[in-house]
Order: sequence, then structure tokens, then C-alpha cells
Amino acid sequence: PLVKQTIEDCLLEAMDFPGLKRVLEALEAGRFTLIARDTAEPSPLSHEVLNAKPYAFLDDAPLEERRTQAVITRRGLDVKHADELGKLDQDAIDRVRDEAWPDVSSGDELHDALLVIGGVTAAEGGRGKGEASWLPYFEELVRAGRAGTLLSEPRLWIAAERVPMLAAVFPGAACEPPLVPPERESGKTWIREDALRELVRGRLEAVGPTTAADLGRLLGVPAPDVDFALGALEHEGFVLRGRFTPGVAELEWCERRLLARIHRYTLDRLRKEIEPVTAADFMRFLFRWQRVAPDARAEGPEGLAAVLELLDGFELPAAAWETDVLPARLGEYDPLWLDGLCLSGEIAWGRLTATRNAEGGTRNRKSGPIRTTPVALFRRERGAVWRSLTPEPDPKELPLSHAGRAVLEVLDGRGASFFGDLVNATGLLRTEVEKGLGELVAWGLVTSDSFAGLRALLVPSDRRRPIGAGTFRRRGRLAPFGVETAGRWSRVQRGGQAGASGVPEDQLAEAVAWQLLRRYGVVFRRVVTRETLLAPWRDLLRVYRRLEARGEVRGGRFVGGFSGEQYALPEAVGLLRSVRRQETSGALVTLSGADPLNLVGIITPGDPLPALATNRVLYRDGIPVAVKEGEGRGERFLTDVTAEEAEALRTALVRGRVAPLVRTYLGKTRAGR
Repeated sequence: PLVKQTIEDCLLEAMDFPGLKRVLEALEAGRFTLIARDTAEPSPLSHEVLNAKPYAFLDDAPLEERRTQAVITRRGLDVKHADELGKLDQDAIDRVRDEAWPDVSSGDELHDALLVIGGVTAAEGGRGKGEASWLPYFEELVRAGRAGTLLSEPRLWIAAERVPMLAAVFPGAACEPPLVPPERESGKTWIREDALRELVRGRLEAVGPTTAADLGRLLGVPAPDVDFALGALEHEGFVLRGRFTPGVAELEWCERRLLARIHRYTLDRLRKEIEPVTAADFMRFLFRWQRVAPDARAEGPEGLAAVLELLDGFELPAAAWETDVLPARLGEYDPLWLDGLCLSGEIAWGRLTATRNAEGGTRNRKSGPIRTTPVALFRRERGAVWRSLTPEPDPKELPLSHAGRAVLEVLDGRGASFFGDLVNATGLLRTEVEKGLGELVAWGLVTSDSFAGLRALLVPSDRRRPIGAGTFRRRGRLAPFGVETAGRWSRVQRGGQAGASGVPEDQLAEAVAWQLLRRYGVVFRRVVTRETLLAPWRDLLRVYRRLEARGEVRGGRFVGGFSGEQYALPEAVGLLRSVRRQETSGALVTLSGADPLNLVGIITPGDPLPALATNRVLYRDGIPVAVKEGEGRGERFLTDVTAEEAEALRTALVRGRVAPLVRTYLGKTRAGR
């Protein structure tokens, strides 16, 4: 099975092998025609092959960077997205401007520069580059009849070969001294538009980002004429427009090759700002990022909303949300906060992934929600995104009970309904309707306005509040909530496969990519191993590369020891850097096995700990030191500890005290110390 899964991942996830097969079949059948073209640089379609991303990188960053930079592919910038290449580094812009401007050390080199640029002003020639003026070399060329001054405004130093072209741009302008162009140049006939385009082209090759107004001022050409020339060069793909220089509000233009170099220098600087951290430091970072560290926990309803923003769309065992995951991130967690967010319409809950057996069909069993049923919390407006990643099971093919089908038919026909309305519409007993709702929740077909609905279904039968009037009161602790207090029950609407729900595939991939960044701060292939709802990794990489090009995220090597590309939010880079500088203090963090940060065997060494709510893992300074698997089983220490340390670690592994409202559906599990 592992080999089969690996082959499928390589052929279907990393590559679109069925698509390649269709192309080859079309070539063989003659439906496609091959046309060979020689290009100055690799086609964007070849970038993945040339860089072998991501699976050829089995080593760490330095060798990967050498391989990647062996072939320059950044020149193939998309013209439509050129304006998005913002947040370029001013030092990188200054560096490229300095590199592009000619470095002249002889008369011949000045002559070559004048041929490329077309003409330089007397002020530019007097300054030269650095401390060296070009005036002595220019006078040498003048004496040889190879250069002169065009008497335009401003005065331009020009080479004799450029006289016919510049005569078309500046009709009637004389040259001092008079120049005789070579015979091969004097025979050319120039029209003003073509000559001006070539003059602007030469200037752009030497100045980096500039505005049309600056070009017109330096060349002495009206701004509308410069705009026309720039438009023609843009049509050729030679120049890109955008706002590149920080602090410049005007539209700028830059030669494509120079802009690619500026962009590369900017990325190089950003990637050098942080050294890769160890896996242990990365776990310490995640504890702070996800508010698990004791001094980083959130408080109150606003804090709960912030935590749910991080965990949006992550499926956990239903009972783990309020017993382990949320209390680990919030001080004095109160379930009423979650009910308030759900009833206000901000947060929704439900099962997102369908239950399937090994053959790919739905599992043939009847079931209500149990403590291990995977349930996600998510912002209501993102529900369409998450549900688009997995198809809805066909209710006709599900082994639903009579009560489940009756409730489903009412919800399909009447829409969202209160519990009492469902009882009246179905004609079933209240207990039967409750069982039917539980069954539909387990299949991901139904949800309710409040999380109290799921909470009520998870309560053991001996602790449930009696339904209906006149029922005798049970002895012992009873749940203070029930299915009738959950608000309306409604049918979950899915859109089917990605792209068929009104959410385009590119927007779907971008939404998932952003959520992974919000959840982990730093994203790479290994860290998302436990995610159940993912767009194809190749689609996510395209999104991250585009976001990096726009300056919205950072790319680089943030965590050492892991292959493939890594991307991070700018604010995460700062926190990661501060965590690395912080001395270890022996801080202990205990998490449920179902917690998203149970990354034992994924980020940290060792055997993976199953993602079950009954399992627990204890970290010390980001390193797992002890685990407990299952109820009633002993602890297993992952490092050598003394008897005194062992007792302290056992105490730390015990689940903390949970809210009284939550204890009612813990069943026989002990609710804390």
C-alpha cells in the first residue's frame, strides 16, 4: 500500500500524468502539431523540469539553491502580473541601476555605450560613473570623428552610427562637429516612431525603473511621444509597467531583464535575513503561534474568535474541541463563548470529509455522532471553500435509518427547522428524531445554528436531559442542554467537486494556501501531513510562488532538515527569529493526540502518535519527552529521566480541568485533576 500510494502521489499530485498521456495520444493521432522555436531563455513550461521541484531536493538548502539558480527562470515574468511585483528592495533597485549603467574605462568602451544607449546628456557624461568622468574619452572620440554633440535640448553625446536614427527623432538638429555615419548606417531610412522606440529602448537598458516623464526630460522628447514608444515596447514584451520604487507614486517602466534581476536580489536579501531553525525551535514557535504556550494563551470571546481563525477547517474528533484543543489555547474557556459565535453567524460547525471504506464507497454502517467523529469549526463564509474540496455522499446510497431519512426529507423540503418542527413534520417520537439528527450529523449532512446541538448529541444517554414535558427527572448530574436548545437544524449544502461549486479552482487553491499560512505561519509539505482538506500540493506551490512574487509572503529556508520549498508570513518570520534567540527554560506543554500540533514523528523524531483524543503527548522545549496512549495505559518516556522527573512528567500529562458544562459529555472519563 505504501508503494502504491507513493506512486499515485508522484504521478497524480506532483505531476499530471493523465494529462501527459492525453497530450502524447493527441500527438500520435496527429491532433497536435509540434512547432520548434529557439528562445533566449527557458520556457516557463520547463521550469518544473529544470528545477525538479519539489521531490529532487532531498538535501538541505545550500545545494538546492545552487541547483535552482543554475538556470535563470525569473526572466519569464508574466506581463499581466508585473504590477504585482511590489515591495521591491530599494537597495536592490540601486544595485541594478549601478550595474546597468556603463562602466567606461576607454574611448572604445564609451563608443560602445553610446551605441547601446543611443545618447547621453552632457551632464551624465561629465559625471560618468563613480569618480571617473567620461569627458576625456569623449574628446578622444570627437577628435577621431566617431562621436559628437547633438545640438538638441538637452545636448546629447552621440556616436556617428546613430546620426540617421537621431535625425529622425530630432529633425533639423545639427551635430557639433558634423559627423559622417558609416555607409552601412547612412543607407537606412528611419521613420520617427521607429527611431524614437529604439532610442527609448536603449535608455531603458541602462537606467532601471524610470517614469515616462523622466525619459522625456532626459531625451528632450514630448511625454506623449515617449508614452507611444513605451506602449510599443510593452507590446513586444521588452518593458514592464508598475510601481517598483518605494515612495514613487507615478507609474514606472522597467526593462524586463533588469526587473527580473531586481526581483531576484530582493528575494535573495529576504531569504538571507533568517537562518534555518531546528525542529525543536519550530515547535516552540508553533506553540506561541497557535496560542498554546502558557504566556501566549488567548482570553475571552475575542480570543476564541482569534483561535478559531487559526484552526479554521481543521477536522478533530468532536469531543476533543472543548475538552482539549480549545482549553489548551484559552484561559478559563467557557463553552458559551462558542455558542455565541455560532448563533451570531460567524462560526459554523460540521463534518467536512465523507466516510469511505477501502474500496472507495461509503462505509456500510449506521451511526450517530460519537466522540471520535471528525468535526470542523470554520467561518461561515469559508464553508463553500472547505465543502468544495470533498464531494457530498449521495444520501440514496447511504445506509440511513428510517428516522434519518425522514428527518432528511423534511430538511430538504422545508429548509432549516427547529427541533419541535421536525418532530411535528416527521410524526416520529422525539427520541427517534434525535437519533436521526445524530445519524445525519455523523454523515456530514446536517448541522445546527449552535454548537450546543453537537454537544447534546455527544452526551451519554444516562446524562441526557429528558425530552418533552411530563417525563420523570433522572437522578444524578444531567446535561443543562439538549437538541431542542440548539436553534435551527439545517441541511448542509455542498457544491461537489472543486470548481463545480462556483468557487474556481485557482481561488480554491489560494484560499487553502492562505489558511495554511494562518494556521502554521510557516508552510512546507511535511507540516501539512495531518491536513484532511487540501488542494493538490502543486497548485498550492503555484499560489505561494505568486504570493512571494507579489511580496505578500516570504520564501526561503526557515526550518532545517526538511526538503522542498518553504513559505512564511512576514510576521511569522519575526516571531521565528525571536524564538530562536530565546533561551530554553524547560517549559512543558501537554497536548491531546488529536491536537493539530501533535506532530510527533512528522516534525520531531520518533514514531508518530495516533491522532486520538485519548492519547496525550508532553513536549519540553519543543521536544517530545513522554506520551500516553489510550485510557488507563501507562506513560512512555521518550528520553532518559530520573524517578523524580518521571513523576513530574506523569503529573504534567494529566488533562487539565475542563469547564463544568463540558464535563457532562465526557462520559466515564475523568475530567481533570
